[in-house]
Amino acid sequence: MTGFGAGNSRGRGGFLYNAAFHLLLGRVYDDKDVQERIVRRSKLDWVIVRPVILTNGPKTNAYRALVDPRGWTSGFISRADVADFVKQIDDNAFPLILKYRAANIRGGSGSLG
Repeated sequence: MTGFGAGNSRGRGGFLYNAAFHLLLGRVYDDKDVQERIVRRSKLDWVIVRPVILTNGPKTNAYRALVDPRGWTSGFISRADVADFVKQIDDNAFPLILKYRAANIRGGSGSLG
């Protein structure tokens, strides 16, 4: 698990988000980029999950797992929804995620986009 803004999701949050993000968390996310490269090069079975801004809200089941970069935007998601999503990956509930091996997740309706 890394975060929205790492890897190939960097720069997809909109101008203000990207400017603030780079200023405040640039070095942290440089490390996350290295982490993703290490995972991608490993021989392990892996899926990279990049949640957007985390909240302490309840599980809603109203989140989207996005594999197409054209749909990647910033937003909010509860930690409980992230945990639910990760559990479902383990249960093979999202075969498209397993194909792409990476997903950005955010709150909203629907399950896969």
